[in-house]
Amino acid sequence: MFGGARLHPLSEGALWWPARGALLVADLHLEKASAYARRGQMLPPYDSIETLRRLAAVADATGARAVWCLGDSYHDASGTARLDPAARALLEQMQSRLEWTWIVGNHDPAIVGVGGRVLAEVRIDGITLRHEACAGAYEPEISGHFHPKLRIATRGRSVARRCFVMTACKLVLPAFGALAGGLDAADPAIARAVGRPAAAVVPALGRLLHFQLA
Repeated sequence: MFGGARLHPLSEGALWWPARGALLVADLHLEKASAYARRGQMLPPYDSIETLRRLAAVADATGARAVWCLGDSYHDASGTARLDPAARALLEQMQSRLEWTWIVGNHDPAIVGVGGRVLAEVRIDGITLRHEACAGAYEPEISGHFHPKLRIATRGRSVARRCFVMTACKLVLPAFGALAGGLDAADPAIARAVGRPAAAVVPALGRLLHFQLA
């Protein structure tokens, strides 16, 4: 339970809200590879289609009726214009059957030409959905921005997993994008934004594993 709502963190990095039929994702960073290519750093140009295929699969698996993207859905302001035809077609296919909401982020302060509604933030059932956690605010909020990851040492090796970061009033989603990268869940930047005590939540093997963050 969070903010009075029953929410389900998924191993794919999305958050499922059954009562709303809504799938929440953050930090898709679509067209990141093409943004890097424009600066001379060549990456395989398949991040957008891979990210959207994963999103479509999770939407189908959950039976979602709505998708809420919590900011930085595009890697930069011109990402919507560069979206390749296959990725655009898949996005339009999803939007034809799903209620679609874009929350703007620091990478994509304006989203145009790709369907859906665009909002700075929204309050649903007493929970605020925004891109970046508002430090010092105590109403329940769900956000993204920080791309949290948890590094776990097990059997002599270190494994990094995307995770959710949760306090009594804040829930930060991991980055969903194929090329989004990550920040240690215990990083001071996350601590300043969400406060303490905080826990990293990792969905694994049908369970939610909780790790207290120092």
